[in-house]
Amino acid sequence: MQYYVDTSDLARFATEPNATPAAPARNFREALWIGDIVAVNGRPAKGTTVVHARGVGLSAAPNAGQAIADTVRSSIREQIFEILRTDGTPIGTILVSGLSGGTAPPGAPLAQTLANSAIVGGTGAFLGARGQIGESVNAQTMASRQASITEDPANRRRNGGGTIRWVGHLIPMSRPEVVTNSNGPAVFHAADFSLVTAAKPARAGEVLILTATNLGATRPGVDPGKPFPLTPLLEVNSPLDLLVNGQAVEVVNKIGWPTLENVYRVDFRVPEGTAAGITILQLSVAWIAGSEVKFAVQ
Repeated sequence: MQYYVDTSDLARFATEPNATPAAPARNFREALWIGDIVAVNGRPAKGTTVVHARGVGLSAAPNAGQAIADTVRSSIREQIFEILRTDGTPIGTILVSGLSGGTAPPGAPLAQTLANSAIVGGTGAFLGARGQIGESVNAQTMASRQASITEDPANRRRNGGGTIRWVGHLIPMSRPEVVTNSNGPAVFHAADFSLVTAAKPARAGEVLILTATNLGATRPGVDPGKPFPLTPLLEVNSPLDLLVNGQAVEVVNKIGWPTLENVYRVDFRVPEGTAAGITILQLSVAWIAGSEVKFAVQ
């Protein structure tokens, strides 16, 4: 939902309960956008995105009222994505700054266009993130609605809006990783805590335990640089996914490892029907994937 500043009368801001007419198109106009996050990487999610934009109307062949420039862009934009789990638990925020409109920058995801915006930071699971982001090539699956700043945003869901898909390349400060040493990945049999090796492989349907790092905050949290307590056991806050040979697996447990700092325990079940041989495992947290590791299945 886009709210355009079309009056200087502060007393009228956010007072009109009904849908308002589209604000007149003027360069240098200011706008606030408010939208609901409903999915991330195809997975259901919650949250809010808020945009503060100011029109600049850059064009190499400007019409009256546009700004002559070597580049083609429509507005300068600051944006925040605040992402929650479906139960409302906070995951983190992604902070964006840049220009909208025109073509995507070099190296942007192929599905991205209509923006030249940088990911300049984040909080929570996205602490220190960098990257770039823009609207999808097929950005609006339902036309976005422009409204007056006088419209009451308490009624924005009732009054209607639009749908936009954002495509970004996120470079996190740290990626989730399965701990690995000269003996291979730290994946253990849950029954006796022995290491999974070629001589003692896992079995389909068996519960295994892996040791991982960089899985982020827990619930409740601990101060940065502090070890996880013996009690209570602290669950990883962000959504966590495990793939075995590309197949999603059941995650039985995901906790901070007591007495250790930034080390986590993840219990998972090897899928029934997993073929014998070398098996590929990949861990992701908050939709950020770690490196693939391999372990043996009999």
